[in-house]
Amino acid sequence: MTPRLVAGLDLGGTKLLGAVVDAAGDAGAPLLEARIPNPHGGPEVLFDALGDMVAGLRARAQAERGVDLVAVGLGAPGLVDRAGVLRFGANLPGVVDVDFAHELRRRTGLPVAVDNDATCAAWAEHERGASVDCDNSVLVTLGTGIGAGIVVNGAVFRGAHGFAGEPGHMTVDPDGPECTCGRRGCWERYASGSGLARLGQAAARAGHSPLLVTLAGGEASAVRGEHVTQAAAEGDRGALGVLAEVGHWLGLGIANLVNVLDPEVVVVAGGLVEAGDLILAPARGAYHGLVYGDHMRPTVPIRAAQLGERAGAIGAALLADEAARGGDD
Repeated sequence: MTPRLVAGLDLGGTKLLGAVVDAAGDAGAPLLEARIPNPHGGPEVLFDALGDMVAGLRARAQAERGVDLVAVGLGAPGLVDRAGVLRFGANLPGVVDVDFAHELRRRTGLPVAVDNDATCAAWAEHERGASVDCDNSVLVTLGTGIGAGIVVNGAVFRGAHGFAGEPGHMTVDPDGPECTCGRRGCWERYASGSGLARLGQAAARAGHSPLLVTLAGGEASAVRGEHVTQAAAEGDRGALGVLAEVGHWLGLGIANLVNVLDPEVVVVAGGLVEAGDLILAPARGAYHGLVYGDHMRPTVPIRAAQLGERAGAIGAALLADEAARGGDD
């Protein structure tokens, strides 16, 4: 079978990850990858970085595989409309009403599809990962913030305007901490990577985990999410308590999503999943205590994603290939 090589780009709050996928195959792992830190600095800086990454991946595909790219997909965090315009992204300061689709087409000369990053990840897991056996699934991605992708009856669900899947900004505590979106008490302030860091800093300041302070170089304010997971893996009680708290908030949000969407499975993706059952076990416990009619409804498993941090890029590539082919199977 002739390969169809498609580039997928995943623009996150801290990184830009690119991957080349054979859309005609079925392997989960990308053929080629590239990664750089998020080039913060406004739209033009981002456009240059995206164009350069596609050019690099394209050259490698031609040199190493003897095949050119047929399309490019981009997953971006925030409200991406159906025309590929990022209307707003709370974790991309200054990037508002940015037409990524137009700019990528202009710079690459290739067909382009732009979607929400979590929607891309959900499609990747549906096609090649943890939810291949389900036609109705929700993916929750725990990165700098929280996003979600929704698959209904075997197709991506985007909503009327393309904005479906932003549960990170559900208000779970009206009196909670301020969010990057400008409101207070959003779910992602409690159950994302940034939420883990915030709660870890609070535990360090309260003296609950001297190890966290040590790992952060002696400053409680410097505690990051990876310090919490490292300390928890070493058995630190304070860090384990932080992960348990984050897991509780994660389970609460998942229960709300299941109440509304009634999926067959919930897949959890993003960097926090590397903590494994240290975060998923309390999430599952909280979920069962909070979902409506828990003992009267079919079990909805909460699974870790299989494609890891590459899911967004893989899904962006697969959606771009689908768009380039006019949605044909």
